[in-house]
Amino acid sequence: MQNESLLGAIEAGGTKFVLAVARTPGDILARQEIPTLTPEDTLAEAARWFDAQGRLSALGIATFGPAQLDESAPDWGHILDTPKPGWSHCDLAGYFARRYGIPIGFDTDVNGAALAEYCMGAGQGAAGMAYVTVGTGIGGGLVLGGELVHGAGHPEMGHYHSKRAADDVSYSGFCPFHGDCLEGLASGPAILDRWGATLSDLGSEHEAVDRVAGYLGQLCHSLFALTAVETVVLGGGVTKTPGLLGKIDESARLAGNNYLPGRARQKIVPPALGDNAGVTGALLLAEAARAS
Repeated sequence: MQNESLLGAIEAGGTKFVLAVARTPGDILARQEIPTLTPEDTLAEAARWFDAQGRLSALGIATFGPAQLDESAPDWGHILDTPKPGWSHCDLAGYFARRYGIPIGFDTDVNGAALAEYCMGAGQGAAGMAYVTVGTGIGGGLVLGGELVHGAGHPEMGHYHSKRAADDVSYSGFCPFHGDCLEGLASGPAILDRWGATLSDLGSEHEAVDRVAGYLGQLCHSLFALTAVETVVLGGGVTKTPGLLGKIDESARLAGNNYLPGRARQKIVPPALGDNAGVTGALLLAEAARAS
């Protein structure tokens, strides 16, 4: 690969960075995971790996957030205020732009995964699609009319406030910003904090499964009602719990009460690209940056 001009990709997560190079977004030639340590150590390790792969023509970065996506902003390409120690205001895009002098595509990790699933995965052919990941945090990306939705910032689906069940009001929630927002009730750390184990370890009959399914089902119903998307793709470690997706779908249907027009066309599915959704999205960002 040393003489080829390659697309590079980074899926920057709070616990690990996934790195990849490819000729095209669907043709990953090499993939590597490295732990997320300090910005200095992590970015230097990523750069050493890319240096060994060959010449890059563009790089796509799909990062944990919040992140500055406004290209007119002086801090475009930076991670903003984040609970991840040491990473607030890290100039993630600038580091690689200065090192390689190549176009950089930059977006959130969930937007990257949403783009990949829409173009190459479970959302192909859909008029609209949402991608939601439920793991260390909860985040989502939205594709409408073939385009990722951006605005004043980027969607923060994990900080949506679901309606608390009448008999579920004692737990104050785990989110440091909002307490009992969706992330504060249904993310992996919230589940561990509340019940002392992961959802998979608690077992399918534990009350936690129905609680989490109920709150995630509300989100899916709200996405169907507010945006009319055809497909909601649910990824992340929590959603791999056996039987959970079926319970979420049931919860979403109960919330809708058979009212929504087109509900028969709307579905809740797992990612078709599996663990490669985020890094494939980063490759698509690289391809778009190279073409612009």
